Amino acid sequence: MLAACDFGTSGMEHVFERATAVSDDPAKYSKVFSTGRRSYVRQFNELYYARLNELKPHVFQYAEKRWSSKGIKNTPKVLNVEAGETTYIIGTVFIDSGKKPSTLEQVEKEHWISDPEILEGYRNGAETVFLEDESGRIMLVGDAVDKSLLVSGIVAAMLGREMPDGSFEVVDMCFAGMAPQIALPSVAEDKYVAFVSGLSATVECPVTLEMQMLAEYLCGTLGAASAQQPLPAQIVQVVVAGDILSLPAPPLGHTEDARANDRNATTALVSAIDSYLADIAAVVPLALMPGPQDPADTSLPQQPIHPSMFAQCKQYSGFRSLSNPAFLEVDGHVLLGSSGQNVADIARYVRLPNNGSGDSPCELAARSLQWRHMAPSAPDTLWCYPFSDRDPFILAQSPHVYFIGGQDLFDSGEALGNDGQHTTVVTVPKFAQTHSIVLLNLRNMKCATARFSATGF
Repeated sequence: MLAACDFGTSGMEHVFERATAVSDDPAKYSKVFSTGRRSYVRQFNELYYARLNELKPHVFQYAEKRWSSKGIKNTPKVLNVEAGETTYIIGTVFIDSGKKPSTLEQVEKEHWISDPEILEGYRNGAETVFLEDESGRIMLVGDAVDKSLLVSGIVAAMLGREMPDGSFEVVDMCFAGMAPQIALPSVAEDKYVAFVSGLSATVECPVTLEMQMLAEYLCGTLGAASAQQPLPAQIVQVVVAGDILSLPAPPLGHTEDARANDRNATTALVSAIDSYLADIAAVVPLALMPGPQDPADTSLPQQPIHPSMFAQCKQYSGFRSLSNPAFLEVDGHVLLGSSGQNVADIARYVRLPNNGSGDSPCELAARSLQWRHMAPSAPDTLWCYPFSDRDPFILAQSPHVYFIGGQDLFDSGEALGNDGQHTTVVTVPKFAQTHSIVLLNLRNMKCATARFSATGF
C-alpha cells in the first residue's frame, strides 16, 4: 500500500512516502486459535490432559538440567513419592481457594439487580495449593510455595520431599521455559507498529475528538510531527487490541419489552465505528481484535468479530479481523497479542498482600512466556472453549513482541530465555482513559507513546 502524507510548514511543502511492510498470509495463523465447529459437550479434563502431556517433556528437560547434577531423580507419578526422599515431581498446579469465582454465580449475575462484590485476588493465605497428574494430587507446602507466583493450570516441576502428614514440602521449582524463537529480522529503516486498545466508543459519542485526532495522525493528515514523535508515514501496521465498543447495558425487565429489543442506537454506533476504522484502513493496514466489551464470544479464544459489522472496512485489503489472542507477522517480526483478559486473571493469583512486589501486568505477561503458556488459569477461573485434543494457549514459538491490550498504563519490558530468546513485552493503555497509543519501532524494538488531547500533544 502506498500513500503520500503532506506536511506544510512556513510555506514549504514536504511530501513523505508511506513506508511499507510485508505481512504474513492471513491463513498462516488463522487455525491456531480457531474453535472450528463448536461443541460444548466435552469435559475440560481433556484440555488439562493435553496441556500436561505437551508441556511435561519440556519441564522435565529443564528440571534435569537444573537438578540431575545433584543426584536428584524424578518420581514419575505424584502419588508415588516416598516419605523423606528428596525428589522432584511434575504436574499441573491447582489452587483451591474460597476466593475463586463460582460459575453458577456468574451465570446468575445477569439476573441480579446489582453486581456482586468483585474479588481482587484468589490468594490471601487461606488457599491450598496442589500438584496433580493422571495419578492424583498432592498438597504443596513451604516457603517456596508461599512466596512464588503460582497460577492454577501451570505445568511445573517441584523439588522437595514428602512430609509425615502426606504433603510435599517444596524447596525449588522450575517451568517449561520459553519456546524456541526464530531469528529477529533486520530492518534498516524506522518502521512502526501502532498499538491501540480500548477505544470504547459509546452511543452518546461514537467518535470523540481524541479519536478523530488519532485517525488523522495515523492517516498523516493531523500536521507536522515533532522531533519526539515518529512520522506517521513510518507507521506500517495498526493493531486495535480489543474493546472497540462500549455497548449499552440492556434494560432490566422482560425480554419482550420493546426497549430490550431496540437496537437502533447500537446499529448506529457500529456503523459509525465501521466508517471511522475504514478511514484508517484506507491508508495503513489495520488488524482488529475483539475484547471483553465487544460483540464476540465471552470465552477465550474469542473468534474474529463478524465481518458483517465492517461493511466499509472489509473493502480494503489491509483490513483484518483477528481472534483474541492472535498471531500476526510484520516484516518477519512475529507478534502475539491479547486484549488483556488472560493477564488480568493471572494478576488475581498474586498473593495478597504483595507488599509492592512489582507484579505489574507487563511482568506477569513476561512470566507467562517462561511458563510457555499464555492463559494457564483457563478453564479454572478464565472462561475458555473446551478443546479436547490440544491446548491452543501453549506457545509453540516465542514471539518477538508480546502485547497486552486493555491496561491502565503503558509499560514495556523483556522476557529472556535460556537459549537466547528475547521477547519485547508491551502493555497497551486504554485509549478512552489515557488518549494514548503505543508505537513500536521494528528497527530497534524500542517503544514510545503518543498522546492526543484538545490542548495538543
